[in-house]
Amino acid sequence: MLTPPLPDSGFMTSTYNLQVVAASFGIAWLAAYAALDVARRIQRASWRIALVWWSVGSVVMGTGFWATHFLGLQSLQLPVTLGFSEFTTLLSWLLAVCVSGVVLGLAGLPHARALHWLASALVLGAGMGAMHYLGMQALEMSIPIVWNPWLVAASLAMALLAALCGLGMFRLLLAQRGPRRLLHQVVASAVSGLAMGSMHYMGMAAAQFPEGAVCLSVDGLTGSGLTAVIILATTMLLVSTLVASVLDALLQHKARQLTRSLKDSNAKLQSANAALHKQAFADPLTGLPNRLLLEDRLHHALLRLERANAGGAQQRLGVMFVDLDGFKPINDSLGHTAGDAILQSAAQRLREEARDSDTVARMGGDEFLVLLEDVGRTADCLGVVQRLLDTLSQPFDLAGRQVQISCSIGVVVYPDQGEREKLVANADAAMYAAKRAGGNGFALFEDHMNSDASEQLELQKDLRQALQRGELALHYQPKIDGQRGHICGVEALLRWNHPTRGAISPAVFIALAERFGLINTLGSWVIDEACRQIAEWARSGLRIRVAINVSVHQLREAGLAQRITRSLQAHGVDAGQLLCEITETVAMEDTRTTQRTLRELARIGVFLSIDDFGTGHSSLSYLRRLPAQQLKIDSSFVQDLEHQEDARAVVDAVVRLAHALGLKVVAEGVETSGQRDILLGMRCDELQGFFFARPMPADRLQAWALDDQPEGTLGFSPSVFGIGDTLEAPGAVPV
Repeated sequence: MLTPPLPDSGFMTSTYNLQVVAASFGIAWLAAYAALDVARRIQRASWRIALVWWSVGSVVMGTGFWATHFLGLQSLQLPVTLGFSEFTTLLSWLLAVCVSGVVLGLAGLPHARALHWLASALVLGAGMGAMHYLGMQALEMSIPIVWNPWLVAASLAMALLAALCGLGMFRLLLAQRGPRRLLHQVVASAVSGLAMGSMHYMGMAAAQFPEGAVCLSVDGLTGSGLTAVIILATTMLLVSTLVASVLDALLQHKARQLTRSLKDSNAKLQSANAALHKQAFADPLTGLPNRLLLEDRLHHALLRLERANAGGAQQRLGVMFVDLDGFKPINDSLGHTAGDAILQSAAQRLREEARDSDTVARMGGDEFLVLLEDVGRTADCLGVVQRLLDTLSQPFDLAGRQVQISCSIGVVVYPDQGEREKLVANADAAMYAAKRAGGNGFALFEDHMNSDASEQLELQKDLRQALQRGELALHYQPKIDGQRGHICGVEALLRWNHPTRGAISPAVFIALAERFGLINTLGSWVIDEACRQIAEWARSGLRIRVAINVSVHQLREAGLAQRITRSLQAHGVDAGQLLCEITETVAMEDTRTTQRTLRELARIGVFLSIDDFGTGHSSLSYLRRLPAQQLKIDSSFVQDLEHQEDARAVVDAVVRLAHALGLKVVAEGVETSGQRDILLGMRCDELQGFFFARPMPADRLQAWALDDQPEGTLGFSPSVFGIGDTLEAPGAVPV
């Protein structure tokens, strides 16, 4: 038993049950810890969740602090039996809950200021004092309790101090995270609980019970069983609240992680969509809109123009087709890197001369198109044309070297000139008229130019449908092994047999495909058809490597290696049976996209050949680093072998260089026995040309390669190759 100092005579001596006192302080600490935790939940939750926590927290916090007070009363022992009025005790509990609700409401505000914290501390201190002294009235004594005013004032001051201390430390806790915050919360709740319990016992010490007084509420709440129930129930309530708080924290943490993950995924998806949109509608070199986006903008511009003119406006629309003069020689002489720099600079100059409402697009190669909206007169368009001519005639700076070019511009002003569906084609026709006039100028579209434009437009439409109609086919020209004298591979060459025009030259339709953005579609078809044919020949007993030509447009398009891989896998073809021929000027480009694509092709096992070797400007050190297995000598050198010494010297040097680098050499364009003999004497590895065979359909090539050929059928005598009667059947040695 705890015995306080002896009171003045005339008052009963009071003692305290130490076990109940210890339990009350434990409840006070647990209640303070739970209150701090609930307040954190309220501050960090959405308003709906915060409302739930406020409701629960008010009951839990009020019950915890009330239990501290009530256990303090039950620890009191007097010479008379004590009991507590049920109604007054209930009122004290309700007061504690209401005060807790006010405090949590103020402290839990998302942006609580210092004034809110001070107000909540005053409410908590005053409320806890009021709850204590109201609870003391539950002891209904026959002679009223005598109160020591100094101890009452000290207890109220301690209540206020406990509130200020607890809420002040809670405010500091809000900015902390992790184990450090947990430790500080334990300490803060211990200090607050100790102060709150001490306040209750100081308030009880202020009460003096006169001698002879008896308790009138002895039939009310009393007994050791009630004490045990209050301790157990309050502890379970507080612990359950803390467990719920921990689970809520874990769920909110998981929710925040999922939210961040969704935001990251959404950001990545938006980024991917933006990249795909840019790839689909923007030219990769200049960043300008491509042909697809231009056609869409032209369509909507025409709709806007027609609506405006239907309302009485007199608006016009200008279409200008811009082609750079003299670009190809610069591109060939300085390389594609320099050519790309000129195209990028030209695109920038065109953008600067156009208005924000206008569209500048790259059509392909060195061709651009400018779309002008809201034009009042034809003269306004021609004023823009003159500015474009002037800006493109200014020198281009290439690493300190001044390069000057000009341009030719074809102009169509709608609705004054040309048909709605043929504006681009008519502008193109007008541009060619400007070129025929000497270039460095412009031509306004006239009806007599329409025949060429219509021809181009019709041919373009037919080419778009040629794949579906089955008008395209691959013909195959054999390559002959220079040592053993049999076929060792073929080159696939695209042919177009038009239903009414007949065979159309590749020089015509390939250029058309490049100008109108169809080259990648044709290239994809060639890849798939070549793989299909390789597989079909293999089933017939002919295993042979097929070479296809890859354009610079395909190399610059993302996903070429993946597209080839899909075709190889779809037809069950080994990658080593496909050979991609790339012209020397393209192979020497130092653009990241081209070089990355070449490395990807080599990585999947596709063979690479450098075509038209000798016509570009190769760096030998750079050539050594290319992932190629073969060089192909341009036919222009082969044609002059019999008559020009310098041609023989060049070819001999190329063969020696290639062999030194571990590369095979193919000579194309062999048309005479003299050319053949010279090439064999130089130890050229493979020969190709009309002297041996012209390009032929797949079925004829198969029969040609598999049948035993009589001597001379291939355009050579076995003795010429030094193998006499041991000439093997063509195709006998796998590639």
